[in-house]
Amino acid sequence: MTTAVFQPGPDRPTAGPLPSPQLLTFGCRLNAFETEVMRGHATAAGLDNAVIVNTCAVTAEAERQARQAIRKARREQPQAKIIVTGCAAQIAPERFAAMPEVDHVIGNDEKLKAETFTAFATAGIEAPRITVADIMTITETAGHFVGGLAQHIRAFVEIQQGCDHRCTFCIIPFGRGNNRSVPVGEIVTQVARLVAEGAREVVLTGVDITGYGADLPGRPTLGQLVRRLLKLVPDLPRLRLSSLDVVEVDEELMRLIGEEARLMPHLHLSLQAGDDLILKRMKRRHSRDDAIRFCDEMRRRRPDIVFGADIIAGFPTETEAMFANSLDLVERCSITYLHVFPYSARENTPAAKMPQVPGDIRRDRAARLRAVGESAQQRHFASQIGRMAELVVETVKADGSVFGHGRDFMPIRVMDPARRLKRGDLVTVRLLHHTDTELIAEPAVAVAA
Repeated sequence: MTTAVFQPGPDRPTAGPLPSPQLLTFGCRLNAFETEVMRGHATAAGLDNAVIVNTCAVTAEAERQARQAIRKARREQPQAKIIVTGCAAQIAPERFAAMPEVDHVIGNDEKLKAETFTAFATAGIEAPRITVADIMTITETAGHFVGGLAQHIRAFVEIQQGCDHRCTFCIIPFGRGNNRSVPVGEIVTQVARLVAEGAREVVLTGVDITGYGADLPGRPTLGQLVRRLLKLVPDLPRLRLSSLDVVEVDEELMRLIGEEARLMPHLHLSLQAGDDLILKRMKRRHSRDDAIRFCDEMRRRRPDIVFGADIIAGFPTETEAMFANSLDLVERCSITYLHVFPYSARENTPAAKMPQVPGDIRRDRAARLRAVGESAQQRHFASQIGRMAELVVETVKADGSVFGHGRDFMPIRVMDPARRLKRGDLVTVRLLHHTDTELIAEPAVAVAA
């Protein structure tokens, strides 16, 4: 399951005609990446006075927020074309098409094709109201799957789409389809181009990246892809991975994590629960002990490694004792960055038919998990004070400070009163203190420019 949080996107609808397409994004990093692909296609097509809403289907709350945003966009832009896409639109296009505020609904395959937006720009309101293909029939990837965000210092590269697994709580395979991987050579070419254009860190992303390669000739693994990238793009300073399934990480990837300095010591794990019976009812492929063994082994191979994880609170049939096992797993695996979701029943999933935990208990357990996660992050922040850290400058603030992420994904703000640092600089900093949300540092040594 991909991490799902609301990401408002860089643009909001404003009063008056829109000179360029405006986009609203809900959901995972993959959706945020795909929003930028759509922005490029829509802008190139000259699709103005349009609001494109990229929805998420992981939780009912994400879908509710998308509907709310659609209504707000129509109030603020009564003359704009409102186009809805994303996983929620793919799964239930008629539901969104029935909203009076919506002009068009397009699927997850169509949203990444340039010709879709060219058609909207030329046909306008006469374009079909619903254009959504059967995602399960799509077997090939296209160039947009490896398009990176070259204007960003941290560039995301989509290496695969879809998921072959069927977790009982998850509707996403029906929004994304089955696993479809991009050939290794195409990814290497794209990453090399991004680095030549200024990217200092590349993040490999997808729906289920540890399932990478199972559909390709020769069945290359994620580890083999990473090894080729590091070897064939020697100028890439930092490579980062998105969410991993602990039982699908191949031995070569584990070795690389332990040995390759350019592969960042931060792994985000799709754990979902810490109780074996709940994991079985979720139809997950790992056990509690699998998660513990993986974290222990990775820490043995890479002592500076830091883990993030997704956890669902209040899954159907979860008792207080089962929930306590999830709390304990966070401590046992030393999870530093915790993404918590109160369970949300999704129509037509097996878990929705199981005995449900009352909503107030789900919310309470989610709050308790978040508190544990916040405490873990604060402890990690405190443990770093006085140490050196390396970061890539991602943004330069008006107050003279700069912001970036450390190798272990720590958010770091660097005080730079002399304004010597610029976007893309790779620098070593001294960590001075921290707030609730970030570490504060000062420049120590310039590593590269």
